[in-house]
Amino acid sequence: MTMSLLRTLFIVAAFFCLSFLAGCTPPQKELLTVDFQKDSTLRYKFVSSRDIVIDWGQMQKGDKKEKGREQRSSESLEMVVAYEPVEVAPYGLTTIKATFESVKVIRRAVQKGRSASARDAVESLSGKSFTFTISPSGKIEDYSQLKELIQETAENAFRSKGGRGRIKNPDMVSDFIATQWFLWDAVASVRNPVEGVAVGQTWNSKLWVPLPMVLRKARDVTYKLKEVRDTEKGKIAVITSSYSPAESLLPEWPQPYSGSFRMSGMFGFLGNYKLIDLHGDGEELFNIDKGRTEQYEQNFDIKLKASMTLPLGPNPDINIKHKLTMKLLEEK
Repeated sequence: MTMSLLRTLFIVAAFFCLSFLAGCTPPQKELLTVDFQKDSTLRYKFVSSRDIVIDWGQMQKGDKKEKGREQRSSESLEMVVAYEPVEVAPYGLTTIKATFESVKVIRRAVQKGRSASARDAVESLSGKSFTFTISPSGKIEDYSQLKELIQETAENAFRSKGGRGRIKNPDMVSDFIATQWFLWDAVASVRNPVEGVAVGQTWNSKLWVPLPMVLRKARDVTYKLKEVRDTEKGKIAVITSSYSPAESLLPEWPQPYSGSFRMSGMFGFLGNYKLIDLHGDGEELFNIDKGRTEQYEQNFDIKLKASMTLPLGPNPDINIKHKLTMKLLEEK
C-alpha cells in the first residue's frame, strides 16, 4: 500500500471520527424560568376572539332540498391585567397580585350588523384582584383565590330567579379561565426544567378550550423550542405549539357553573354537542434573560355537531375560528 493511499485513508478516517465526535456533542440547553423583580409590575393585554358559524345544512322545501341558512356571529374579550410581585423568592415560591385594569366584551350578530347590549359577566372583573403563588418553573402552586373569582364571575351570568328557573346569559367566563389558569404553560409544562431545553426539543401539555356554549373540552398541545434569537431585549426563545382534541380534562380544572339552568339565546335551543375536530397552532416569544413572556398567539379551528333540544328541525354543524393573544404592554 502506497504512502499516498495510506494518507488518504487516514484523512477519511479522521473526517469520520471528527464527525462522530461532533455528533456526540450535547446540544446547548436553555433554562426557561419565570422571574419577577420586586417593585416591577408587568402589564399584559389579553384578547380572546372567535367567529362562529352555525350551518343548518340542507332544508326541505316542498319536493326540493335547498341549502339552509347560516347564522354568523362573533365575540371578543379584551383585558389588561397587571401582575405585581408581592413577595419575591428567587429559589422558592413568589406571590403575585393580579389586577384587572380593564375588561371589555364585544358581541356581534354579523348577519344583523349590530352588537349585543347586555353586559357580559366577565366585565364585572374590572378593578378586581386575586393573588397566587408561582414557582421559578412557571407552575402556579395556589389557585384558591382564582377559583373563588371564577365562581363569583360565573354567578354574574345568571338572571334573577323567577318562575322560569335559572337562566344563564351568554358569557366569556371560559375565555377568562383560558387566559389566567394557564399562564406560562409553555414553560411550566417542561418535564425536567432544571435540565433546560434544547433547540428542536418537544414536550407535551394540555390546555383549556374556551367555547361559547356550556361545554368543557381540552386540547392536547405539543410545544417545540424552534429557535433562540439574540435581540436588544435579551435572548428570546421562540416556542411553537400545535393542537389536537384531548380525550379528557384534568381533574383540578375549574367547573364554573353548578346546579340546573337553561341557556338564553341560540345555544339554549341546541344541545348534545359532539366535538368533531380541533386543530391549530401557535407561537410564543419568551425572554430567557428576563424570565418573562413577551407575547403569544394561539389559533385553532373547532368543528362541532349539535342537535335541537326539541325535535323541531335539522342538526346543525358549528364551526368556530378562535384566536388567543397575550402581549406585554409595559413594565412599571
